[in-house]
Amino acid sequence: EEYHEISDRYLEAVVAKLEEMQESREDIDVEFSAGVLTVSIPAKGTYVINKQPPNKQIWLSSPITGPKRYDWVMRDGMQQKEGTGEGTWIYLRDGSNLTDLLREELEVSL
Repeated sequence: EEYHEISDRYLEAVVAKLEEMQESREDIDVEFSAGVLTVSIPAKGTYVINKQPPNKQIWLSSPITGPKRYDWVMRDGMQQKEGTGEGTWIYLRDGSNLTDLLREELEVSL
């Protein structure tokens, strides 16, 4: 249940930012349907972002960096109270951050 809450909140934020961009730019096509986000940018290609509940991951297919599977990773901190920790979507093979990749490749600030 926690996975669905976190991943849904994240994808909703991504969709909202991309739809804002779509309103001001004609070269972006954003479609979100049945939990699958498709972003087409003619100069770059098509991105697909979707949840993978059995693995508790978010999957990304990028025309630039290829496919990646992101896990929700909590940041450790001695000063944090229980239930107040922060996390981020990380590709465990190379340590890359989904938010950073979207910022760099799609120019979306989350």
